[in-house]
This record gives sequence, structure tokens and C-alpha cells, in this order.
Amino acid sequence: MAVDYSALKAGGFMRQKQKDTFSLRVKIVGGTVTTEQLAAVQAVADKYGHGYVHLTARQGIEIPFIKLKDIDAVKADLAKGGVVPGVCGPRVRTVTACQGGRCCPSGCIDALDIAEKLDKRYFGRELNHKFKFGVTGCRNNCLKSEENDFGIKGGYEVSWKEEPCIGCGVCVKACREGAITQDENGRINVDYSKCNNCGRCVKSCPVDAWDYIPGFIVTFGGTFGNNMKFGEEAVPFIRDEDTLFRVADATVDFFAENGLPSERFFKTLERVGWDKFKVVVNNAYNAKGE
Repeated sequence: MAVDYSALKAGGFMRQKQKDTFSLRVKIVGGTVTTEQLAAVQAVADKYGHGYVHLTARQGIEIPFIKLKDIDAVKADLAKGGVVPGVCGPRVRTVTACQGGRCCPSGCIDALDIAEKLDKRYFGRELNHKFKFGVTGCRNNCLKSEENDFGIKGGYEVSWKEEPCIGCGVCVKACREGAITQDENGRINVDYSKCNNCGRCVKSCPVDAWDYIPGFIVTFGGTFGNNMKFGEEAVPFIRDEDTLFRVADATVDFFAENGLPSERFFKTLERVGWDKFKVVVNNAYNAKGE
């Protein structure tokens, strides 16, 4: 029987140079895997592979040396442990994320929660080329969000509260952008044009003298590999998830409607025009309440 290699690739089975042999890409959302899933992966690698796995640059697990004849058995065994194959080819890939505010002191958002919601919304959607989401919890940018087609970075929109402030100046020292200064009377001044929404002032303050709104800094059109390009911002700071997902919907739809086969998203933006794209995503950004 003829082998449908395209279907196998779409289901996460990548051809190796060895005949009728594949590396299976496992779906790992946000780099988080349970011990039960790990046990299932280990058992499959031992039984059907060569007893090891490969950890990818995008937080994935690949099981090499899976034989064509064993593919159905591999999928069945993995399913018993709650493991789902990933995807390859021209579609939305598994979402990557750091741990974010769930356990990281620097995190401004729960990055894994956002990654899981993005995964449910977009994973496996057919497009003109691969499309990658990456979520990082703060300005430390552990996930290198700008290297994704749609990168999300957590941040705080901050405002100083005069009444509880004791004039200790800790926030001035914590701010790495020079956005916060203190006058001779101990009063805090903020140059919001320099603020990068990192939230270090909030996290360092000993008396809760800062109000803040957690939200998202989004970049578009990043990529790494044969072509390296950092994504660019095209909308203001996003304050809520509804707006984030409207902007994400508009971005994926724009790529689906305007992209060409085998054309990465940043190439589509360059060809069609950033100005046209910015109109689309800013309309989505401002659509709240409609």
C-alpha cells in the first residue's frame, strides 16, 4: 500500500533518513508535561524506539526511530498515558510558554494558562505555512517571544500612589529604564515614555505604593531559522484576554487570507504591507463593546 507521508507529517511523524523510520513529535503545551505522560513517552521510546528522546528548542519531545509498521501501536500506547502527537507542516504549531506568574517571582501573567487557551483555539489549524505562538511571563523574555509569528509578553501598566509611599526610593533603583525619578521632597515621578511595563517597581515596593493592571505586549512576524527576524509591535498594551484573542484571531485570519503557500508570516507582511496589517489588528484591538 502507498504511504501517505503528508498525512503522517501532519500528525507529527517526521521522516528520518533511515527507510520507513520516523521521529514522532509529541504535543507539549507550554513546555509542561505530567509524570504520567513522561512515563508513557519513556515506555514507547524503550519499546518502539532506541530508548531515548530528543528535547527540541521549542519545548517539545521527539521520539526517534519509530518504524512505519508500529505507528498505530505507538499512538495507542501514548494515548493510554494522555500523550497526543504534535503536528508538522503548514499549520499552527504547539504553543510554547515559560511558567510565568504561576510560580516565577518575575512573572506578570500566567503564561501557561494563556498558552493552553491559545492551544485550544488554534492548534493544528491549516494555514499557508507553519505559524508559531510563544508566551513569556515578563520582560526577562525567557521564551524569546519576538522570535514567534505571534509573541506574547506579560507586563504591568503601572501608576504611582502618593499616600502610602514612604519615599524609600527602592522603585527608583529597581527601574532599569530610568523611567522613575525622585525629587528632593521624596515625590516619585514617572516618565511613561520610558516605561517598558516590566513591573519591577510594583514587585520591589515594600508598602504597595503602586497600582497596576496586568496585560500583554504583543509582537508580530518574528521567526528564526534560515531567516532571522524579530517580531514588531503593532498594537498598544493589551489589558484583557478578550482583546488579546480578538487580535490573535485577526492575525491568524490575515495570514490565512493573504499568505501564499510556503510563505512565512513575516514575508506576507512585507509583501502585503505592514500598514494594511496594522489597520486590521488595531480594528480588532478597538472592537471591545461592539
